[in-house]
Amino acid sequence: MATTQQEVYGKVRDVLVDALGVDADEVVADAQLVSDLGAESIDFLDIAFRLEKAFGIKIEQGELFPDNVLNDPKYVADGKITDVGLAELRKRLPHANLQQLETSRKVDDFSSVFTVDALVRFVQSKLAIAT
Repeated sequence: MATTQQEVYGKVRDVLVDALGVDADEVVADAQLVSDLGAESIDFLDIAFRLEKAFGIKIEQGELFPDNVLNDPKYVADGKITDVGLAELRKRLPHANLQQLETSRKVDDFSSVFTVDALVRFVQSKLAIAT
């Protein structure tokens, strides 16, 4: 069964409304999960679980939100993401727009890559694999 981008977006929006207690009209494509929708680290586990349930997919630990990259000294130095770190993030987050992060390189900007659009594209890639 093919799922359109609009169908995926609708389900992702519903997941975020339920998980974060936000209004549906706040869940727009470029909304950042942390700064715009108020997600905290514990919410990422809940979001991953709810996405699995809503779409019938399996999300491995660290697959959607690979925060462990930021704790590795070969990927981060002096609060900045190294070239090796950016390459690793590109590989692990092909669904995310890393442009702002590539410019600033600040670890503190890492959460900006987690947008509603990134979640939609992640789910679409998982659904393509599952079919």
